[in-house]
Amino acid sequence: MTLETAILFPAILLLVMVAIQTGLWYYGRSVALAAAQEGVSAGRAEGASVTRAAQAAQDFAADQGRGMLGEARVSTANSSATRIHVHVSGEIVSLIPGVPIAVSQEASGPVERWTQP
Repeated sequence: MTLETAILFPAILLLVMVAIQTGLWYYGRSVALAAAQEGVSAGRAEGASVTRAAQAAQDFAADQGRGMLGEARVSTANSSATRIHVHVSGEIVSLIPGVPIAVSQEASGPVERWTQP
């Protein structure tokens, strides 16, 4: 019985750690996607700028990530005058020290503007 426990316990512990790390990864991706969507919403408004979109995404990631999405980086590189594109990336908390796990999400949408019928 003791030998069986000694063999199975590390495997069960590994499965639990993988399940927890998967949950952390999923949460980090969700925060990154929500931050990108928040940036797009802020940047789509009439008269808004890509700077405003990037700041909104950065603020959201900092507020909602609560340390789980570390060093969030926001990019609006593929934005144009008619379309806003926000890319959020960062690293999530890793249960294995020294092993960084990166997440990345992006969102885009048309910029609101007045047009003639």
